[in-house]
Amino acid sequence: MLKWLLTLVVALSVLTLCSPWLRKYGLGRLPGDITLRHRGRDYYLPFTTTVVLSLALTLLGRLV
Repeated sequence: MLKWLLTLVVALSVLTLCSPWLRKYGLGRLPGDITLRHRGRDYYLPFTTTVVLSLALTLLGRLV
């Protein structure tokens, strides 16, 4: 359980850092992705994008 939670936190952190690049390709605007504004800062939580990219990488890994 702890391993999956750590994996999710790392994936969300990486996607948050890559969010400007991902938005160019439309991955930051999926339903389920949350953008919060608190005290003038934007916080991006890409839940749906994480699932979509995980599925894509899983399919790619099984094909290779």
